Amino acid sequence: MPFTVDAFHLARAQFAFTVAFHIVFPAFSIGLASYLAVLEGLWLWTKRPVFLDVYQFWLRIFAVGFAMGVVSGLVMSYQFGTNWSVFAKQAGAVVGPVMAYEVLTAFFLEAGFLGVMLFGMQKVGPRLHFAASCMVAVGTLISGFWILSINSWMQTPAGYTIAPDGRFLPESWLAIIFNPSVFVRFPHMILASYLSVAFVVGAVGAWHLLRNNKNAQARVMFGMAMWMAAIVAPLQIGMGDLHGLNTLEHQPAKIAAMEGSWEPRDGAPLTLFGLPDMREERTKWAIEIPHLSSLILTHSWNGRVPGLLEFKREDRPNAAVVFWSFRLMVGIGFAMLGIGAWSLWARYRKRLYESTWLQRTAVLMGPAGFVAILSGWVTTEVGRQPYTVYGLLRTVNSVAPIALPGVATSLAVFAIVYFFVFGSGVLILLRMMGKTPEHDEPEQQPQVPIRTAGIAPGPAAVHGGAQPQPAE
Repeated sequence: MPFTVDAFHLARAQFAFTVAFHIVFPAFSIGLASYLAVLEGLWLWTKRPVFLDVYQFWLRIFAVGFAMGVVSGLVMSYQFGTNWSVFAKQAGAVVGPVMAYEVLTAFFLEAGFLGVMLFGMQKVGPRLHFAASCMVAVGTLISGFWILSINSWMQTPAGYTIAPDGRFLPESWLAIIFNPSVFVRFPHMILASYLSVAFVVGAVGAWHLLRNNKNAQARVMFGMAMWMAAIVAPLQIGMGDLHGLNTLEHQPAKIAAMEGSWEPRDGAPLTLFGLPDMREERTKWAIEIPHLSSLILTHSWNGRVPGLLEFKREDRPNAAVVFWSFRLMVGIGFAMLGIGAWSLWARYRKRLYESTWLQRTAVLMGPAGFVAILSGWVTTEVGRQPYTVYGLLRTVNSVAPIALPGVATSLAVFAIVYFFVFGSGVLILLRMMGKTPEHDEPEQQPQVPIRTAGIAPGPAAVHGGAQPQPAE
């Protein structure tokens, strides 16, 4: 079907535009909040001031990113009542309460302890301050769970009944919340957040190491980030495999689009590269590896892989978009795996902080995690089309009856405001990251020695670990 510029397609473009901005900042907050909690815990355990320096360096960056995430989320939520009011009416009885749970259990927790985290070090003491950091980190994880739960329900709906007027009504909240795909989507997203932040931290640490490889704070950043890359990247690839098995079971059309597969086949090849053509119903210029698609998706040499021709034309997602967004995500994932393995080799040779090529590559890979997140989001959401609630409510039947000029005007305003506000915010973040991390970062430092705060000295204090040392 040819693409036409109408109110429906502009409403989709506007939602995609705002979500693309929004998804980056919560992912950044999820990963960075946990990193901050780990840093403060290491500082309390080892008594090494370098961990507190790095904590203070990233705390201010976290505050800016958190605020940008809140703002972008507010704008996105209003669209449910404007451009997508029909969807809100039809699915609001399910979606609305779950989103309210996110606010009540997660956002209030984050916002309540964020003030203590930012300004309370001298007032509550190191231990309670660490507890506040942990509460913010837990809050971001709970928030991520609720958002992923409702998104997963839209992908794999369960626990509902349909009223005579077409509205979805909750029948079992347990089935809605713990729907068939939430247990793979949630950890997949959390690992993606951790991996993305690890590469941002690694890029910042590498940038400062290239300028001065004796900087203790930069060494801690780079060393910890490379450990995360080495550990989390293979975990994420394994979780991606489980995600693929779940998608094959519940959304076979999406799998067919991801594989560029038209005819259902036993022992299907993996198409490395090609150009799926929706009109001709074939993948042009395909480069294939025999049987590999079946082996990956079904864990069987001759397993059956679905094809798009099994589905009506109007029920097929855009294969070209899904095919290439999926490959971009997977390609970045394996590049991250390679960086993690490279760092282990450099660490084994005791050259981690002297390997300038590794550090330059880490700088270039800084934004790669967020590119992978956006690519994965495109794969997930475009692959769900033509439905908002998979198999039940079509996207074309979810849009509000708003005329083309109204949607076009709001999209233009969003574009201008977003590029100005969030462009400025990103520049501020980059300037903060570019500032050389130093000892005694000018945030609130404890005014009393840690011993007087009732904290027993850790093993590092016994062995002179109070001096800034690079993290190996």
